[in-house]
Amino acid sequence: QVQVAESGGGSVQPGGSLRLSCAAAVTMFSAYTMGWYRQAPGNQREFVARITSGGSTRYVDSVKGRFTISRDNTKKTAYLQMNSLKPEDTAVYYCGVERWGTTSWGQGTQVTVSS
Repeated sequence: QVQVAESGGGSVQPGGSLRLSCAAAVTMFSAYTMGWYRQAPGNQREFVARITSGGSTRYVDSVKGRFTISRDNTKKTAYLQMNSLKPEDTAVYYCGVERWGTTSWGQGTQVTVSS
């Protein structure tokens, strides 16, 4: 089981920005796909963004143009830069570390967007 730790959540006003970080305790970090997911109260966990080992990225339509996923293999960390935040972005954000069909999850970090 991979140890995963998210950080960087918090409370911001609409239009604000946050950067989430996800550190994974693995040997071959560069071989893993890193994904961000979120779960709002009463909703199922949903996909937000993903970056593959080769650097290819994919986003859910609702965050395209506002969120950017990236990774630093030397630091074994993935990031989610979130700009132009909206109240509907409020959720617990989870990092998923994926390889060979298996995903390890962190505990999540709360993001609250409210005026």
